[in-house]
Amino acid sequence: MTPTLDELMSRLRLRQLRLLMALDECGSIHKAAERVAISQPGATRALSEIEATLGTTLFVRSARGLEATDMGRCLVRYARLIQTDVAHLREEMIGIQQGYGGHLAVGGTMGAIATLVDAIARVRAEQPSLSLEIVEDTSEGLLRLLDQGRLDVALCRSHFGRQPADYHRQGSFPEPLWVVANPRHALASEVQPDFAHLAAQPWIVYPVSMPRLLEQEFVAAGLAQPVKSLEISSTYAILAMLERDDGVLALLPERIARDPVARGAISRIDYQVLTQNPPFELLWRRDRALSPAASRFIACYRACAEEGARESAEEGARESAEEGARESSARGAMKGAVE
Repeated sequence: MTPTLDELMSRLRLRQLRLLMALDECGSIHKAAERVAISQPGATRALSEIEATLGTTLFVRSARGLEATDMGRCLVRYARLIQTDVAHLREEMIGIQQGYGGHLAVGGTMGAIATLVDAIARVRAEQPSLSLEIVEDTSEGLLRLLDQGRLDVALCRSHFGRQPADYHRQGSFPEPLWVVANPRHALASEVQPDFAHLAAQPWIVYPVSMPRLLEQEFVAAGLAQPVKSLEISSTYAILAMLERDDGVLALLPERIARDPVARGAISRIDYQVLTQNPPFELLWRRDRALSPAASRFIACYRACAEEGARESAEEGARESAEEGARESSARGAMKGAVE
C-alpha cells in the first residue's frame, strides 16, 4: 500500500534520496556506497529501509548491474528535483545573506539563445551578483531539464515534451532559416541557385529538428536523394566549420546567422527556405512555483518582446514608406520621360 504523505515526510531522509540517485547512476551497490561515503552493508540496509517504507521494489539485478524499476525511476526523478530545490534554497539563502537575489537557470535552443540575451542583460543590470546558468540544447533536452527542475524557464518548443499542457507559455516567435556557407563556396555568389544544386552539397545541421526540416525541403523540391549531412550540436562548432570549410552548406536560424554574415565571416546563399520550424515559446512548469529571479526574468523577457514587436512594426512601416516613395519616384520619372 502506498504510504501517506505524512509517512513519507516523516520517514524519508535526504541521505536516502542521495543514495537512490547514486544507485541509478552507478548501477552498483559497491560504487554507490563509495560515492555517498558509507559502507556497502550500510547502503544495502538503507535501500531495504526505503523499499520497506514505500512497500515496493526500487531496483532489480540484471546482467548490467542494478537497474531501477518503474517505481524506482519515479523516485529517482523526484529525488533529483528535491536535490535541485535544496541547491537553489542554499543559493537563495546565500543571496539573501549577501544582499542579492539567488539563482536563475534558463535554457534555449540554438536559434532562441540570441532572443534570451536582452532579457538576461536586463536582469543582470538589476541584480549584478545573481548566480546565473544558461544552457543551450535541443527542445527535447531543454524540456527534460525543465521537468527535472534543473531549469527555471526554457525558450523552446513545447510539442517535444511528453505533456505539453504541463507548461505555462509566454509569446510565440517564428524562427526564419537561412542557408549559409563559407564566402569562398561555389554557390556563395550565385543568384537564386536551384535547390537541386544545393542538394548535391554536404550539409551541416543541428541535431533533431534540422535534419527533419532539411529532408522536408528535399521532398518539397521533389528530390528523393538522401541528405548528406554532418550533425553538430554546437553553434560555435558549426560557425567554426563554415569559416574553415568552403565545401559545405548549413541550415541556421536567422538570429544566429545574421551577425557573422554581416561581418563577412560566412555568406548567405540566395535561396528562400520553404520549410520552417514551428515557433518557439518561453516555457515554465505549471506545478512549480517560480523563484523571485525567474519571475523577474519573465517580466524582463516580456518587456523585451514588446519592445521588439514595436521596433519590427516601425521598421516595417519605414520600409513600406520607402518602397512607396521609390514607386512614386519611378512613376514620376516615367511620366516625365513620356512628356
